[in-house]
Amino acid sequence: MMGEKMKKTTNIFFDIMMYSIIFLLVFPLLNLVIWSFAKNWPWPYLLPQELGLRGILHLLGPSSRALKNLLFSIYLSMVVTIITLLLSIPAAKALGVYKFRGKEFFKILILAPIIVPPVAVALGIHLTFIRLGLANTFWGVVLVHLIPCLPYGIRILTNVFEIIGESMEMQARVLGATPWQTFTYVTLPLIAPGLVSAGSLVFIVSFSQYFLTFLIGGGRVITFAMMMFPYIQSGDRMMASVYSLVFVAATLVVLILMEKVIKSYYGAKNYFYL
Repeated sequence: MMGEKMKKTTNIFFDIMMYSIIFLLVFPLLNLVIWSFAKNWPWPYLLPQELGLRGILHLLGPSSRALKNLLFSIYLSMVVTIITLLLSIPAAKALGVYKFRGKEFFKILILAPIIVPPVAVALGIHLTFIRLGLANTFWGVVLVHLIPCLPYGIRILTNVFEIIGESMEMQARVLGATPWQTFTYVTLPLIAPGLVSAGSLVFIVSFSQYFLTFLIGGGRVITFAMMMFPYIQSGDRMMASVYSLVFVAATLVVLILMEKVIKSYYGAKNYFYL
């Protein structure tokens, strides 16, 4: 009897925790939904006194170019994500599998771009990009986005390689597989969950970049985040809420599609998916 009571108490506790977390996640979004239509919402009223569609009409209007910039931002962040993962895989494997002098130092050094404030190095990067002809260009923005994104990609995949090791790869090589076959049919399926996690986080980091995009893009490369932040800073809550909802929705849709594409790909190839 005591065991059943303890079990019920534990279940109730976990249910309360789960519903509390869901509430904390959903409530801000509900607040954004209300503010997206709130034309007049003075204190102390619990509900808006006037409703309007100014934010929605502006977002969907051709003059705002919001949807076009949204698609461009998704494309840019996907390019950054792919390049980041391609660079992170060999670096993470070296840090996670191999032993060499100064390994722990390099693990810490990789985190430097997210420890050092970007303002401290952004101006120097901008001057270098001007000399190289990368300022105010798409590829210049892609390269500068790699700076805050690479630490996340390398760190997550390093943990994955530390867990899986290289025993499966060595067995494949002993059985006659080429390096490319080993990487394609053994390594990639094993690190697929890590790729999904790293790619999701990298996409979010790139998609939400404002300062680096503004500095290196020079106003010529305009992303959705650059369109959203001025409304947040100006205090236009209706417009800021509309843009924020689209920002959150676009991020969730892209991440869900990324996960489904990877799962379906490995499922079609009959790979072992962790």
